[in-house]
Amino acid sequence: MMTPTNPADELAEIRAEIARLKQREAELRMAYFATPDLPKIGRMHKVELVTRRRIVFEARLLPAEIRNDPTYIRERVMRVLRTERIPNAERTPSLVPVSDPLAELRPKPRKRLFAGLTLH
Repeated sequence: MMTPTNPADELAEIRAEIARLKQREAELRMAYFATPDLPKIGRMHKVELVTRRRIVFEARLLPAEIRNDPTYIRERVMRVLRTERIPNAERTPSLVPVSDPLAELRPKPRKRLFAGLTLH
């Protein structure tokens, strides 16, 4: 896979890869749940099926006069970064280097503390 030079294209490709990996994870999880004799020990990892219980508060079971009371309601504001394919855009990423808009925000490399010293 070629690395895109534009941060928007790179973000979209990363999200597509994450979606592909999540899909594959879901397939493997279902395989383990459906087939108990599937090998659970690999060369470097093992899989365990663990059952956990927890107590969950079900707010939907409260009476409507409590659920709809403004005293118990708050607004939550979230900022979301969406990616969307541009119609009729070229399929391959551009090979023209694009300046990195985040370069100034990244920490600068530190000078090595003992770089000028020599061993005796």
